[in-house]
Amino acid sequence: MKKLVILAIAFSAVLVSCKENKKVEVKEEVAVIKSASDLNNVDVTASVLNWKGAKPTGEHNGTVALKSGGILIENGVITAGEFVVDMSTITNLDMKGKAGAGKIEGHLKSVDFFDVAAYPTAKFVITNVEKKDDKLAVTGNLNIKDVTKSITIPATLSEVDGAYVFKSENFNINRADFNIKYGSKSFFDNLKDKFVDDLVEMSFVVKTKA
Repeated sequence: MKKLVILAIAFSAVLVSCKENKKVEVKEEVAVIKSASDLNNVDVTASVLNWKGAKPTGEHNGTVALKSGGILIENGVITAGEFVVDMSTITNLDMKGKAGAGKIEGHLKSVDFFDVAAYPTAKFVITNVEKKDDKLAVTGNLNIKDVTKSITIPATLSEVDGAYVFKSENFNINRADFNIKYGSKSFFDNLKDKFVDDLVEMSFVVKTKA
């Protein structure tokens, strides 16, 4: 039994370490030099924001659809981009088909989390792209609720059947940075095992129209 406990603690430490390594640095919002808001060349039916959240009793994952977006690509290089996320489409996948999925979706849309009635969209606006080896370091302003912060995420850009596919690696944001307080140890004490992890894993898959 003692060995099992030690192994469980070690495994948890590895998971936390992996999450921390993927956590993006949050900086103040930066000026947008070139805008892609009017391009509207993103295929929203083929694009998605993936998410994963955790708590002591387990984790949940799902998707959020894009409402609109544009990517400006010049000579094969991203020079501007904007992804508008429709927060009313938050979907839970791990419990799909069960009553629990609707409960989770409703809670995420409520004032406890993303307050979709007041903030129906979120947005990521690209401000700078640098090539690092075979990947891109994409910096942009991430807006969630009433907070906008600059983050840099690793991504790739490929061309498939006449369309471009922007795909980010998994990255973690700290929801406390965006004023999402429910069950957060950053805002509340004595939560014991009733807390919800502050780190939220995300990834973008954005495809342009062919």
